[in-house]
Amino acid sequence: MENIEHTIVPTNGINMHIASIGSGPAVLFLHGFPELWYSWRHQLLFLASNGFRAIAPDLRGFGDTDVPPSPSSYTAHHIVGDLIGLLDHLGIDRVFLVGHDWGAMMAWYFCLFRPDRVRALVNLSVHYLHRHPSIKFVDGFRAFLGDDFYFCQFQEPGVAEADFGSVDTATMLKKFLTMRDPRPPMIPKEKGFRALETPDPLPSWLTEEDVDYFASKFSKTGFTGGFNYYRAFDLSWELTAPWSGSQVKVPAKFIVGDLDLVYHFPGAKEYIHGGRFKEDVPFLEEVVVIEGAAHFINQERADEISSLIYEFINKF
Repeated sequence: MENIEHTIVPTNGINMHIASIGSGPAVLFLHGFPELWYSWRHQLLFLASNGFRAIAPDLRGFGDTDVPPSPSSYTAHHIVGDLIGLLDHLGIDRVFLVGHDWGAMMAWYFCLFRPDRVRALVNLSVHYLHRHPSIKFVDGFRAFLGDDFYFCQFQEPGVAEADFGSVDTATMLKKFLTMRDPRPPMIPKEKGFRALETPDPLPSWLTEEDVDYFASKFSKTGFTGGFNYYRAFDLSWELTAPWSGSQVKVPAKFIVGDLDLVYHFPGAKEYIHGGRFKEDVPFLEEVVVIEGAAHFINQERADEISSLIYEFINKF
């Protein structure tokens, strides 16, 4: 870990922190919520030791990267714009792209907007979300799952912040990162995420040192930057109308745990395995479902995920 280099890069009007190691073809890792570049620590070391240049930024709103205050500054266009600017600053023409959670969602958009900058894609947890031309994403979630669905709960500024701030940051991260209930999270306001069980002891894949690193950063920034991805999602839906019906045309691999909450969203399995996923992503080469793995799969099954990424991108 001490060989990982940390730098600040100006891009798209913000300053972005990146962690990088190794030399060779570039692999760009995009994290989710509530995570940081650190979520990819195992994959950075593995890919670097196998001949790749591994790069993991703190995305806009997270860690040591700038945190613009307005939710409207967190659309897919902003995030992909940050990443294109990052690649331009580093002098990298094309990358292998790897995403998880919100990072996966932004990776799909990256490939939709700028396939010319992507060699191949490996996405974890979040499959491509097909854009319905008349139903906004949050409206669709609310119609299927109701107001208690966590995605809907995160929409109102201040509410989720109060919930997450009601316990110390390390405790909240322990609760969130170790969730294993595959059902879509239904979080009544009166209970909140603070009511989730705190694991004792931690699972073997998450150490107190890991939690302390995450907590040290979120204690400084708060969680608003991460919540703003949820709050900007309908705006992204509006702004991506020109791409409605477009396909993601890069070679792709999708990996998900069978206990992942996103895998159990209404219609997700039918979409992934029923042919529609392949229609939207015609160069999708493989779908891997890992038995017994939950949402934070790149940390929980670090060695397996590192090998699956390497096996795929090494073909190109």
